[in-house]
Amino acid sequence: MASRKRGLPADNGEQDGPLVAPKQQQIRADGKGHTAAVILARGGSKGIPLKNIKMLAGVPLIGWVLRAAVDSDMFDSVWVSTDHDEIEKVAKSWGAKVHRRSAEVSRDSSSSLETIQEFARLNPDVDVICHIQATSPCLHPHHVKEALEMITLQGFDSVFSVVRRHQFRWKEVKKGSGEMTKPFNLDTANRPRRQDWDGELCENGSFYFATRDLLMNKGLMQGGKIGYYEMLPEYSVDIDVDIDWPVAEQRVLRYGYFGRDTPEVVRLMFCNVSGCLTEGRIFLSVSGEDMVSVNTRDAMGIRMLKGEEVEVVLLTSREDPVTKSLAEKLAKRMGCEVMEVGEEPQNDLKLVVEKKKLEWKDVAYMGNDKPDVNCLNLAGLSAVPGDAPTVAINAAKYTCHKVGGLGAVREFAEHILLQKQKAKAQMKQDRIDNSSF
Repeated sequence: MASRKRGLPADNGEQDGPLVAPKQQQIRADGKGHTAAVILARGGSKGIPLKNIKMLAGVPLIGWVLRAAVDSDMFDSVWVSTDHDEIEKVAKSWGAKVHRRSAEVSRDSSSSLETIQEFARLNPDVDVICHIQATSPCLHPHHVKEALEMITLQGFDSVFSVVRRHQFRWKEVKKGSGEMTKPFNLDTANRPRRQDWDGELCENGSFYFATRDLLMNKGLMQGGKIGYYEMLPEYSVDIDVDIDWPVAEQRVLRYGYFGRDTPEVVRLMFCNVSGCLTEGRIFLSVSGEDMVSVNTRDAMGIRMLKGEEVEVVLLTSREDPVTKSLAEKLAKRMGCEVMEVGEEPQNDLKLVVEKKKLEWKDVAYMGNDKPDVNCLNLAGLSAVPGDAPTVAINAAKYTCHKVGGLGAVREFAEHILLQKQKAKAQMKQDRIDNSSF
């Protein structure tokens, strides 16, 4: 998770142009070596407005594939091609460079090939281009790594991703035509069982690799010596319409790529009281007392974390005596520690992290405003409520659907525990794999 928004070295995130990473160069037999990943993200989506930066499982949709591309260590540059200012901002925050596409390739009728060709003309040093689709959030680094090696090591001119489907296809007939339907891939007299049929390979739209020569001289994304890369069905998610969103979100939480750093080491959570556990509002009673409210679901979320041996520290501002009093009462009820922090929480919390002999990757942090930005960036897992300001959302690794005081803490707690569960399963699998040698 710590790799969520990591610009590549020597990149200040401001200047557009080739983003060259000091990583292992992929050298082809002809000596050329610049490989670029390009994600097309036009602002004028007809189905879902600004779909490419809509939050999916706490991350902008485009962020899932950008993280996989950057962490694959296979690309010399990673780009987002867009015509929209907000998409450009998100792309840069995730370590990508931006190709501002021209009006000619930003129309509803413009094809992906036309946009990729425009990018190639503007970047003549690029030898191999990987068109990654933003709507494939379960892409992992190893997928593009293994596919690219088919070009760099095996000499393919184009490689694209597929998934195996076991679906019988039938000819469509128009009503009233009198025509009868017939199967395309089925002998009805010998209908096979699923386990006796290999199925068919279908494009899943995750990515398309092509050489410069194929794109510019032959006008093709798929051609020459063609190869396919088969992905498992659980990773083949393609979001086209709004109804796909809740289904995709559950799939991503289970099968998505969350970064290089595994979250199983999270042992400590810092949580702001104001704006996270509370709505950030203070109520005045008839008698003149200050009051705030806490959602019981959030309190249960803290108990869930403690039950999984995650220490929880509630944070209050030295300038906010009301939330301090509330935090102390909650701490007594749930067995948490309360800590006062200054205007820059990192200065106070780094001492706690060091005292407990932890690293920031072992820490989860929940904040809700500008003073939390440094801690949100440092923590292995970090989150903000759904109503947090943009400056905090851009720094967080997870953005909750719920708002402060109304279930956001519970949501983040569930996210932390889900990642711990995934990490434990991976550790178990790693032990099995290692024991087989």
